[in-house]
Amino acid sequence: MSEFDPERTAVVVVDMQNGFCHPGGSLYAPKSEAVVDDVAALVADVRDAGAAVVYTRDVHPPEQFDDAHYYDEFDRWGEHVVEGTWETELVEELDVREDDHVVVKHTYDAFHQTELEGWLDAHGIDDLLFCGTLANVCVLHTAGSAGLRDYRPVLVADAIGAIEADHKEYALEHADWLFGEVTTREEIRFE
Repeated sequence: MSEFDPERTAVVVVDMQNGFCHPGGSLYAPKSEAVVDDVAALVADVRDAGAAVVYTRDVHPPEQFDDAHYYDEFDRWGEHVVEGTWETELVEELDVREDDHVVVKHTYDAFHQTELEGWLDAHGIDDLLFCGTLANVCVLHTAGSAGLRDYRPVLVADAIGAIEADHKEYALEHADWLFGEVTTREEIRFE
């Protein structure tokens, strides 16, 4: 069992957006769409326990990589989740509420040049339950960044999407070995 104090815990729902989870998205991955219901169920569990809900949205201004020296996601992935487009919106199946915190990020890591760390600290949150997509990209990099900042990153295996099953397996094993924990929705208990 993985135990959590709801007053010090948040679920971080990573990039469950149309661009990644909807068949019309430019970087659609069927395994990301497949976990939408699992993510929604986890959010409901966390909300019922009284813990916080955080959503991340990957958003790229059209000119973001124009002057890039090396880091150019459009070169690597093609244009995706461009600012102001339908792709950047969270999938409609998620129950996003006004008191949930939404972080707009521009890289794989939701802590990089965002207010996420300040928001978590201001709310006394130490433990983070990670779900969303992609396992070996934004979930892994954000959870790893959380671990380096002394949060407790816990990846919820049955609510994480990927392009390939072995990508997810690698991400979960790497997180468990290096900086965090892995659990399932069924194993989560709130004190």
